[in-house]
Amino acid sequence: MDCLFCRMINREIPADIVYEDEHVLAFNDINPQAPTHQLIIPKKHIATLNDIHTDDLNIVGRLQYTAAQLAKEQGFAEDGYRVVMNCNEMGGQTVYHIHMHLLGGREFTWPAG
Repeated sequence: MDCLFCRMINREIPADIVYEDEHVLAFNDINPQAPTHQLIIPKKHIATLNDIHTDDLNIVGRLQYTAAQLAKEQGFAEDGYRVVMNCNEMGGQTVYHIHMHLLGGREFTWPAG
C-alpha cells in the first residue's frame, strides 16, 4: 500500500507532528487554510468514511476527541473552530486515508469560506 498518511505513520516521510498516541496521529497541514490547520488521522488505514465499520467507531470517536483536546490546548476552543472530513472526489477528498481537518484561529463562515 502506498498511502501518504500510512507512510507518515511509519516515519517513512516527515510530518510536523503535534500529537500522537497508539491510535491517532495529528500533524500540521502543509497547505494551511487557517492560522491553525492540523490533520488528525487514525493509525489504522481506512480509505474513506464509507469504509468505516462498527469495529472502527472507537477510532473515529478518538479523532473527534483529539480535535477538541488540541483546540483547548492551543487556546481557540472557546472562540470556536471548524472540523471537517471529506469523502471521495466530489466531497474534496484527495488522500484516501480518512482524516479530520482541525481549523482554528480565525472566523469561519458558511457556506465554507
